[in-house]
Amino acid sequence: MTFDSSLAWKQASAAISANREVLLALAGVFFMLPALVLEMFFPQPEPTAAMNEQQIAQLVSDYYVSILPVLIPMVLFQALGTISLLTMLTDRSRPTVGEAIRRGVRGILPYLLAQMLLGLAVGIGGGAVLGVFALSGVPALIGVGVALVLAVVIYAAVRTTLVAPAIAVESMTNPVAALKRSWQLTRGNTLRILGFYALVLVVFLVIAMVVGIIVGIPLSLFAGTMASTIVGAIVSSSINALLALYFVAIIAAVHRQLAGPAPDIDRATFE
Repeated sequence: MTFDSSLAWKQASAAISANREVLLALAGVFFMLPALVLEMFFPQPEPTAAMNEQQIAQLVSDYYVSILPVLIPMVLFQALGTISLLTMLTDRSRPTVGEAIRRGVRGILPYLLAQMLLGLAVGIGGGAVLGVFALSGVPALIGVGVALVLAVVIYAAVRTTLVAPAIAVESMTNPVAALKRSWQLTRGNTLRILGFYALVLVVFLVIAMVVGIIVGIPLSLFAGTMASTIVGAIVSSSINALLALYFVAIIAAVHRQLAGPAPDIDRATFE
């Protein structure tokens, strides 16, 4: 069926409005707090003007390697939050927060395995393509190879965005089956879905910029460095958590629209 982005947005917004307090609390725990911890205690180093592209890439790589002991549990925690929120948004039996989290725990392994399989496939394929273009030694051709790989990564990401709903809503436990299901559901609507996701992202980026200016200017004038850092981190992590919540609600709505209402989906939540 043809994807309707306007309908998906209305359904996602209605779902969040119907369960605002609980969903905001869960988003705060699973998305805001981890982001806040990362910003406050593990800030990303700033590159200097004297660094070239290779040095900047190495700086970023070293940073993520150094925070792996923190990053891995954080990824697991956010995966749990994603499945739990999807359960709260779609299960017509109206599970408690504890029940949703327990179902989220059961969905973590297939969800992460699906992401790992996708990353492995894209990494091997992308590496092979870049290797072929790199053999030419021509910077322009290497740039074409990078652009091609980036396009494939975006395409694969869009086609597999319904893996989490396949696991949470359809109770799939096989990661390969979940990947195939997402690929099947998004067939013929990839560009529409990509445009919808991009539009939502742009809107939130604009909101983040406006809020940053409104909050940042008074802080820089009247508050100290520490206060500015803390408030800025809270604002940034809050916006990121809100974006994560809306994206989870959006993929739930996209899944419902393309897969059709399932018996365990609360129709009243979306109407």
